[in-house]
Amino acid sequence: MSKYVAFEAPSNIAFVKYWGKYGRQYPLNPSISMTLNKCTTKCEIEYEIIKDHGIIQSFLFEESENDKFKHRIQKFLDSIHDVYPLAKDLVLKIKTSNSFPHSAGIASSASAMAALCSCLAEIERSDNIKKRSSYLARLASGSACRSIFPKYAIWGESEFVDSSNEYAISFDNIHENFTNLNDSVLIVSSEEKAVSSSQGHALMNAHFYREGRLNQAVDNFRVMLNALKSGNYEDFGQILENEALSLHALMMSSYPAFTLLKPESLKLIELIQAFRKSNNLPCYFTIDAGPNIHLIYPKFIEAEVHNFLDQECSPYIQNIIHDEIGNGPLKL
Repeated sequence: MSKYVAFEAPSNIAFVKYWGKYGRQYPLNPSISMTLNKCTTKCEIEYEIIKDHGIIQSFLFEESENDKFKHRIQKFLDSIHDVYPLAKDLVLKIKTSNSFPHSAGIASSASAMAALCSCLAEIERSDNIKKRSSYLARLASGSACRSIFPKYAIWGESEFVDSSNEYAISFDNIHENFTNLNDSVLIVSSEEKAVSSSQGHALMNAHFYREGRLNQAVDNFRVMLNALKSGNYEDFGQILENEALSLHALMMSSYPAFTLLKPESLKLIELIQAFRKSNNLPCYFTIDAGPNIHLIYPKFIEAEVHNFLDQECSPYIQNIIHDEIGNGPLKL
């Protein structure tokens, strides 16, 4: 008889980025992210366990068959037989759906793989489901391992905290200034990226600035942790924006070089910096591997920020998704 399991998992936004990896999905540097709340993927799995007959019978995304996603997940399951032997015996029917547009500039692979791997850990009846889910999610999509934990998560070995390359951990030592952050995602373009994140990570292996970036990331990680613990908005914002611009500078100086920012992205950065300076408000941007801007700010200035977005930024934005800090995956 078939059984059923379902999880809903969020995406996350990295404050200190990891860019470049080695071995079996290990990060070149530690990263820290904020787990989102509203931007989620729901994964429902109907399964049977039949020895040596593991296969995905069907994969529905937004109620339609999706062979591209099906093949990607099948390839992932085939690759983890050594660490998840049950994959050889699982006959699966998978249904997934997003609460946000798939190409909206939010890491849908993070939420999707976090939801899927939460289901896999539940099917396996793991003793520590979060640790196990994060471990499996890392193998599927690096940043997905951070989406397993509430509020803030750290992934990657560091001298400043007891973290690991194998899975993410929760970071709970947070000042009250950072307990209620918002993330307004300013959608500049929903087009598929010309260069995938996986391709970008690979270009770091021979990057001229590789060692400099690793030193920068470690130092930025240290300052970010201290800012989050002490409540220092200025240090937080300085590192947040430095990380975003450094990430894109690495893309533009790789070989071959590529640019994901759009003219509208640069205009929004200028507007945000001018708004912050003129109003003396803790409102800062970050950017993932794409053109869209994540505006990070405490909830108590929400009204001022929303008014700024409506009055000054709307000509440069296709859409806005207002999100906030969240609590991680939910078993359905």
